[in-house]
Amino acid sequence: MAETDTKADNIHWQGRDSANLDQFQRWNNPHALLTAAVESANDAIIITEALLDSPGPRIEYVNPAFTRMTGYSADDVRGKTPRILQGPKTNSDLLDRLRRDLVQSKTFHGETVNYRKDGSEYFVEWRITPLTDDAGDVIKWVAIQRDVTPRVLAEQERERLLQSEQKARSDAERESQMKDQFLATLSHELRTPLNAIVGWSQVLNSGIPSQEDLQEGLLVIERNARAQTQLIEDLLDMSRIITGKLRLDVQRVELPAVIAAAVSAVQHAADARGIRLQQVIDPLAGPVTGDPARLQQVVWNLLSNAVKFTPPGGRVQVVVERVNSHVEISISDTGMGIKPDFLPYVFDRFRQADSTTTRSHGGLGIGLAIVKHLVELHGGQVRAKSPGENQGATFIVALPVSLVHHEEPAVNPPRKAASDSGDMECPPQLEGVRVLVVDDEPDTRTLMRKVLAGCGADVTTAGSVDEALKAFKERVPDVLVSDIGMPGRDGYELIGEVRKMSLRDGGGVPAVAITAFARSEDRRRSLMAGFDMHASKPVEPSELLAVICRLATRRTR
Repeated sequence: MAETDTKADNIHWQGRDSANLDQFQRWNNPHALLTAAVESANDAIIITEALLDSPGPRIEYVNPAFTRMTGYSADDVRGKTPRILQGPKTNSDLLDRLRRDLVQSKTFHGETVNYRKDGSEYFVEWRITPLTDDAGDVIKWVAIQRDVTPRVLAEQERERLLQSEQKARSDAERESQMKDQFLATLSHELRTPLNAIVGWSQVLNSGIPSQEDLQEGLLVIERNARAQTQLIEDLLDMSRIITGKLRLDVQRVELPAVIAAAVSAVQHAADARGIRLQQVIDPLAGPVTGDPARLQQVVWNLLSNAVKFTPPGGRVQVVVERVNSHVEISISDTGMGIKPDFLPYVFDRFRQADSTTTRSHGGLGIGLAIVKHLVELHGGQVRAKSPGENQGATFIVALPVSLVHHEEPAVNPPRKAASDSGDMECPPQLEGVRVLVVDDEPDTRTLMRKVLAGCGADVTTAGSVDEALKAFKERVPDVLVSDIGMPGRDGYELIGEVRKMSLRDGGGVPAVAITAFARSEDRRRSLMAGFDMHASKPVEPSELLAVICRLATRRTR
């Protein structure tokens, strides 16, 4: 039979050249086929000796795919152990498991990170099986290494995106919860002073009050109205911060004057609680460049917090000193301190250490966030430190020293804090000045009439744009005072109608918008509409008189 097959083969290859016959015989050789398959495989194939003891089996053969995958040639790795692929980060746990699996089951399957000759990493899947002799003894190990980097990187990216999404969802839920708590706190903080205002108003209006009740009631109403004003100012500041519309009136500032004004503003509250206010100010600390009103707001806010969170009989200290190229304002107290876990979040807006309904101290939780933003606008930094709960706290504001020194004082003095009372003095220039007041709120019209008439002004009031235009035509005023938000037609339409008139008919009358629309864009819109000045409600009587006096003086020029 063998002879017949051989003859058939010879007959089959009759007439063909010897090269084709050699190729036919080579591809029918199992050894040649196996060699060709190994060398053309896409996976890296490594054949090592059978030794498993340390340092491990040495490499005897690698296929071309190994060189393409790792950058190592056959000469680079021959006689070395596969640990060369582990690079500087040898995975001892993986090697121990590999050796254990090969001893127990004579197979291994696992994934790890390897390093190419150029040091770059790649992820591989290992499969190791033995070559055995007729007795079943291992004579070689065959390791197949498959590059799974794209799959591993895709899984890592998917995991990263999943974690990012989970974090974003968690942050959104936390922000939503904080906003809900903030709105509840805001409602409480606004209603609390309003309750005192309404209650005392009704008490004083219920009959003829005694002089003592009248004085106490008016003080309570004024104090709570100012507290509510401060809340609204904080909200507006936070709105300006979020929208990036907070601006500074930058000038040279002497900090002792700013500190003195802020201390004066909280002195009454500190005295009422028996808290000592101490000042240690280095006169050589140097001036800074900034907005004196905003810097006073920073110091006032920190001092108010220190007084609020310090028990009666405690101490609050303000220290101003030069530290390298900065001036540092340190405000420390002996109060309730800050818990270590809350300290990193103390300047976050809407964050409060205690936001429960049983908390001991009020507030919206935005004051310190405003402080941080204002300080950073001045090119400075603010930080807080506290040894722990009931061990006091210290807030440190670092401001860069002004590089330009002038001998003249600052142009504009710091404005008063919201808790200061303005002295209502009648300017003599108001005597006989004709003022037209336009506001849809009767109480506001009555108040303005009383304040202006009390200083000798001739006041006419109107509750709408139509009434104002009628009064305007009957007698042209020297000064127009108008609200913006009114039913029907608003203050913008009123000033537009006035500016259309001729100068003889009063079209050039000086006008001020006194309105609850207090944003910077509201002020800009008022001025663009034709008003000469813009003032935000609530307006101090003294400020109202100053504004009218200024406009009346402009009218007479």
